[in-house]
Amino acid sequence: MARATAQTAQAPSRANSPPPEEYEEGINVQDILKLKSAAINTVTGVNMTTRRQMLKIKGSSFATGLEVQEKRKRVLMISTGSKAVDTILGGGLNSQSITEVYGEFRTGKTQLAHTMSVNVAQVAYIDTEGTFRPDRIRAIAERFGVDGNMALENILYARAYNSEHQIVDSIMALFRTDFAGRGELSERQQKLAQIAILITNQVQSDPGATMTFVAGGALKPIGGHILSHASATRMFLRKGRAEERVAKLVDSPDRPESEASYKLDEGGWADV
Repeated sequence: MARATAQTAQAPSRANSPPPEEYEEGINVQDILKLKSAAINTVTGVNMTTRRQMLKIKGSSFATGLEVQEKRKRVLMISTGSKAVDTILGGGLNSQSITEVYGEFRTGKTQLAHTMSVNVAQVAYIDTEGTFRPDRIRAIAERFGVDGNMALENILYARAYNSEHQIVDSIMALFRTDFAGRGELSERQQKLAQIAILITNQVQSDPGATMTFVAGGALKPIGGHILSHASATRMFLRKGRAEERVAKLVDSPDRPESEASYKLDEGGWADV
């Protein structure tokens, strides 16, 4: 399973290039234009402007911490199938977020993707290695008390043979079809808030790991810093004793680094 990615042409020179849609600080071009129209042209100017004045800027996209907290209440927790792993994740994989899991062969990366496909309402499954198995979906669905045919019906499957196939052309297209008109805008936004993205990744040897401590030992995920910065939550999977597997929470915006054991059975991930 692979993350949906977007590709762009080589960037033009800075002198001739248009401003980016959004800067690293989270402020987009429209925000800056609105601030400038209110004669706020510097960071110091923003700091010296009261919250009430900022809110008077028409259409300003700034939000208070309390407003962000309220939006976070809509985040869903999706079970991995293992209560121990769910615990270190704070309840499961988060919606409104990108989660990356990486590890060796037979650590359950594909099984987790299959489990997620059963535990959510609708799925877009992009398969880069040809490992999607409808029979596994049926077995996992049976464990969770879900009708196998219904689970498969809710999965939109695509086989990606090269990097261009991994592009999702307009993720909003189906939502605009299902929720047409302003009257259904609120329901559409609620559905969008429930989107969760899971990407699985392979590992490679890290020669430098013998010199310094590296999460995951002498193995590191493929993709380097570019992919790591794109993922909000990262888990490293490794083999334990016998049938035991270990999930190490390497990076999370709100959870401490920790480990949990799990095993793989007919119903996907389960507790040891």
